[in-house]
Amino acid sequence: MLVVTTENISGHRVTEVKGQVFGVVVRSRGLAGNFMAGLRSLIGGEITEYTQLLEEARRHAVDRMVKNARLMGANAVVMMRFDSSEIGQTMSEIVAYGTAVIVEPNK
Repeated sequence: MLVVTTENISGHRVTEVKGQVFGVVVRSRGLAGNFMAGLRSLIGGEITEYTQLLEEARRHAVDRMVKNARLMGANAVVMMRFDSSEIGQTMSEIVAYGTAVIVEPNK
């Protein structure tokens, strides 16, 4: 499955638009992770516990978006974007979204 942030895919043409597609993940760091992140925030610098959490959440959101695109019969997603928000103080919502399409190589 091709996933791009652009409107077009070099060397391909869109033959059919299937529609909007998305993948949503809501993640929470456990008590121990929140404690370690809290201690790290006092010192300053990157909070690796949260960086890892968000990287994993983005990967899962893209995987879910790709699964939904396949269910729609698409072989690519164009204009892919991420959105994120916080739910309460301990949960993060990550959404990967784009347009599911069918593409063919240029002749």
